[in-house]
Amino acid sequence: MKLKLFFFLSFIFFIHTHAQTYIFGKITSEDGVEMQDVNVINIRTDEMVISNRDGHFMISGKQGDELRFVKPGYERLTKRVSLENIQAPMNVSLVRMTIQIPEVEVKQGLTGNLKIDSKAYNKPKKVEKLAADMANYIKQKSDPRILAARPGEFVQPKGEGFSIGKAKDKWDDVDLASYIRKSLGDDYFTDLKIEKPLIDHFIYYVFAGGFERKKILKYGFCSDADLNRFQRFVLNRISSYRAPQTQR
Repeated sequence: MKLKLFFFLSFIFFIHTHAQTYIFGKITSEDGVEMQDVNVINIRTDEMVISNRDGHFMISGKQGDELRFVKPGYERLTKRVSLENIQAPMNVSLVRMTIQIPEVEVKQGLTGNLKIDSKAYNKPKKVEKLAADMANYIKQKSDPRILAARPGEFVQPKGEGFSIGKAKDKWDDVDLASYIRKSLGDDYFTDLKIEKPLIDHFIYYVFAGGFERKKILKYGFCSDADLNRFQRFVLNRISSYRAPQTQR
């Protein structure tokens, strides 16, 4: 009888010590706004989940684990799981990333008219510099996201007559891959254990997995919603990408 009781108590102790625990929580901005599509990563297990539309998340873990919270445009946050976080929800607040604007030197007396401004400078070197500055300004390209036509917007065709053949897309996959990598940052991929030399290869792997990008390439415009959709595809493809080549 004592032997049976000993095994029973041992079994209960084993279940208790090996039971899976979960950390629940809610993510908000510094203004208290509920944040959707925040990547929550358990550094110890490499598990990653995304917060829902109400900012809630649930991820497996235990006391002492480190959770990393990542969202484009916001400062990264890492929190260590305490006993209190297991017994009660973990509340997290993300701070918007500060964008440093380069200092611009304003030249006094410039009107923008080269002929008038040239007369205001007696030294030829200043006139040459003014002409060079204005030439560089004219060469600058506008942001393609501003100039690109929006879905459903009528665009007057160039030239006369009817257009023959399919209109050329403003972007190709190389342009889109470059934009996604720049927007999300290399750290987003390295957190997923993707080495830097393989980041572009992984992005094309996600494209090949059925990521719909026809409108993005057509208009040369990738919205924040498209970036969030790409991150969801990443979650579906990361496991198979990590698998041996023969299993892909």
